[in-house]
Amino acid sequence: MSAASPATTRPNSPRRASARERLLAAADELFYAEGVHTVGIDRIIERAGVAKASLYSCFGSKDELIRAYLEGRHEIRRSRLLAGLERHDDPRDRLIGVFDVLADMASDNGFRGCAFYNASAESAPGGVVDEVATANRAWTRGLFTELARDAGAHDPILLAEQLMVLYDGATAGARMDRRAAAAVTARGVAASLVDAAIAPTSA
Repeated sequence: MSAASPATTRPNSPRRASARERLLAAADELFYAEGVHTVGIDRIIERAGVAKASLYSCFGSKDELIRAYLEGRHEIRRSRLLAGLERHDDPRDRLIGVFDVLADMASDNGFRGCAFYNASAESAPGGVVDEVATANRAWTRGLFTELARDAGAHDPILLAEQLMVLYDGATAGARMDRRAAAAVTARGVAASLVDAAIAPTSA
């Protein structure tokens, strides 16, 4: 019997990323670092190493690539928040824990604040950025409301709105200061707000 050929003994090579995956990876890097409108499609195509036709066959337009980029950012943020909250069993700690996750994210190399805030600052109302950013904020507001309700807040909607404002400010502060201190400070303020909101009321 003849020896096996190299083709049959060589380990499987890693799967090459698809054109769609490479375009999304390039868009994620460039859009987040420089802006969704500042970066043109030619730079994304060059970074991804694909033909221009691939962008249009995969996404149809730059707007739809922006949508996919922001939806991907939302999913990563959502997964990271929910995973971080799993560290806590107590409902109060889970609510405050949102700010622990924010501090972790703000400590990442390359942190440039909220992708949705950044994209919205460049974009006119009513477009794809507005649509996806609104959905992202609705999810965050819903998370705060659910956690506030679980923690026993007397007015979970009001507490959620207060924490949203605090979260927004801490995200912007961490971006401007290039460190997580604003998120850490916001956590302490959040703890005070939560404790006041769940304190027993006098008869």
